[in-house]
Amino acid sequence: MATKLLLETMAKTLTIFTPAYNRAYTLHLGYEALLRQTCKDFVWLIIDDGSTDNTRDLVEGWMAEGKIDIRYHYQENQGMHGAHNTAYRMIDTELNTCIDSDDYMPDDAVEKIVTFWRKHGSDKVAGIIALDADIKGNVIGDKFPDGIKSTTLGNFYERGGKGDKKLVYRTDVIKRYPEYPIFPGEKYVSLGYKYQLIDQDYELLTMNEVLVNVEYRQDGSSLNMFRQYIRNPQGFAFIRKVSMQLAPTAKRRFMEAVHYVSSSIILKNGNFLKESPRKTLTLCAVPMGVVLYLFIMFKTRNIK
Repeated sequence: MATKLLLETMAKTLTIFTPAYNRAYTLHLGYEALLRQTCKDFVWLIIDDGSTDNTRDLVEGWMAEGKIDIRYHYQENQGMHGAHNTAYRMIDTELNTCIDSDDYMPDDAVEKIVTFWRKHGSDKVAGIIALDADIKGNVIGDKFPDGIKSTTLGNFYERGGKGDKKLVYRTDVIKRYPEYPIFPGEKYVSLGYKYQLIDQDYELLTMNEVLVNVEYRQDGSSLNMFRQYIRNPQGFAFIRKVSMQLAPTAKRRFMEAVHYVSSSIILKNGNFLKESPRKTLTLCAVPMGVVLYLFIMFKTRNIK
């Protein structure tokens, strides 16, 4: 029986992975949506990132039901990027996408992904970039312009595109790039690190279809970025150094340098200029970096 289940899992096209940290109260949204999928060509991989609530019991109950293929992995808390590292190590399907623990997929999302990929996918692209919508079904940000069949994630935003987008990557591509670094005492490194690296080599196929419904909650990282700056300065300094080298425009690279300066001040790193990959740019960014640092400290002055 176990061998049969393993073979069935390996034969799937898509892994939907969900990092979860004390989100038992919302995880059912994703499960119920996956039960409703019109196409069952997927595995649901749940990375339990050190939850202390009843996440394990909840998931084991669903696994016992046997209605969809579920894999569960528990690890000590590492943050979202650490959960992504683990997921990418475990995934063995052709495609993968992340659905957060408080989000859910429209009933036909898997069918749309698999059908679109079988028709248009190739080894010349990294995967698919599609749309997010809010819980009322309103598309978040912009759709992709007519005539744009593929784009990198970075170029979409540099052209003025707005709003979060859903990424579906080829697993063999995502595994090819370095893992997110883990900094002791910190829990955040931007997921954009891998995406920027992939952007240097591949584009993504554009699909003007909604693949996920999202709701931003008060305990989510989207509404707590200033706190993240204070609590994870090594992670932020790291991604700023990468972005100073890889961002597609001079304006964007300068803004990354400004943020690098502010994170370096938070770190009390007197060697930040020496460690910068773009020293002249960083030197020019110091005045604005100091201002940003003061602004961050003002916004987070009540954090204990």
